Amino acid sequence: MKWAGVLPAITTPFKPDLRVDHKFIAKHAGWLVDNGCTGIVALGSLGESATLRFDEKVAILKTLCATLNGKAPVVAGIASLSTMEAVDLARAAESIGCSGLMVLPPYVYTSDWREMKAHVEPVIRATKLSCLLYNNPVSYKTDFLPEQIQELAWENVNLHAVKESSADVRRITALKSLCGDRLSLLVGVDDLIVEAMRAGATGWIAGLVNAFPRESVALYNSVIAGDPGATDELYKWFLPLLRMDTVPKFVQLIKLVQKEVGWGSERVRAPRCAMTGKERKVALETLKLALANRPAI
Repeated sequence: MKWAGVLPAITTPFKPDLRVDHKFIAKHAGWLVDNGCTGIVALGSLGESATLRFDEKVAILKTLCATLNGKAPVVAGIASLSTMEAVDLARAAESIGCSGLMVLPPYVYTSDWREMKAHVEPVIRATKLSCLLYNNPVSYKTDFLPEQIQELAWENVNLHAVKESSADVRRITALKSLCGDRLSLLVGVDDLIVEAMRAGATGWIAGLVNAFPRESVALYNSVIAGDPGATDELYKWFLPLLRMDTVPKFVQLIKLVQKEVGWGSERVRAPRCAMTGKERKVALETLKLALANRPAI
């Protein structure tokens, strides 16, 4: 598993009856990879993992692995309130053929460091798959500090990467200082990608990429190429859309954008509801302006 490039945190599409739309998952994942994405991350927060049953998660991973069939890696998001269930899902992901795991802290329960470690270590050690630790204190209220991540890295040989979503770019430099090249550092906040990569991040687990893969890959590549002029111009255009990834209704917003560009529907599972009223109007106006000035790539 190479933890680099642009890896979409893929949304989960639903049919009108809110069953998972596997046909569209396959089509969408193929399109993202064909446009330069280096892998697919399923069952994350953007994938509405908390509203999916265990059997639905397994079925989604099977669809993705069968569709990509080695063309690009599939990373399974492992999130559960129960450590036992998280371990079971990790083992299922390995048996299906996933290439890596994105390991999350437990839902709902805000744990201390001893309990966080007691949850993620059994998941990391449950398989031989390469693992990425997902740190998102904004959403999950648990924060893996750089020193704690260093401890996990030294004690778990298959922990290879961190998805840093604290929105604090200083965490990238702190992790690099403590861990050197031991861990790959990826960004999970769309509107921080350029700053974080300039600080040393190597990958982007992205949200708006679900609707704009070419632009996302071009932005990433421009930073890698060391072209600040091209980077800043594209980033300026993209930022109003990327900021949709950083608010509580990010799932509804990104699915709305997908619908408007012809790559999905805005159907979400309760308790989420599709965008309405002023929120929807503002989002559509932002998208309309971006599309009117879309760069040629």
